[in-house]
Amino acid sequence: MKKICFVLSLFSLILLIGSCSSSKEARSFKKTVNGSWQLQTVVSEGITGKVKVELFNEADFNCFVGSIWNFNNKNNLGSYTIAQNAGECAAIKREIRWSVYESAGQPSLFQFKRLDSKLKDLDENSGGFRFTILQIDNNTMKLKSDITFEGKPAAFIYNFVKN
Repeated sequence: MKKICFVLSLFSLILLIGSCSSSKEARSFKKTVNGSWQLQTVVSEGITGKVKVELFNEADFNCFVGSIWNFNNKNNLGSYTIAQNAGECAAIKREIRWSVYESAGQPSLFQFKRLDSKLKDLDENSGGFRFTILQIDNNTMKLKSDITFEGKPAAFIYNFVKN
């Protein structure tokens, strides 16, 4: 009887651990994202005319074009760096914690939270930032964030290339 209880307990533990782990697709995304990327373009959808929008509670979206993003899939930490850009943008290096979020029947999402220099959460109450993963391979990554602009649905598409 003790052996049966032990086997059942072990089996339950294995099921519990397995249910908490990420899917094969999420692990593949994390492995592919690992490394250094440059944000080549930010394209708006559903917005006409000139746009002045602050991204990630940090800087104007034009300041992010050319920014360098680093991702470590071992500890899910990373950073992004914005260059000064001839005085138009403030030079910023921001630490982040990132992950891939999955929900049954929904596309996978890339998400991150900004961190301070002591790796404390700066976006504690907001939940951070989430993007639909449109495409990812060893050289390119395309993420989409849905927004509301002037009361209408819109989106930003972020196009990255691997360094």
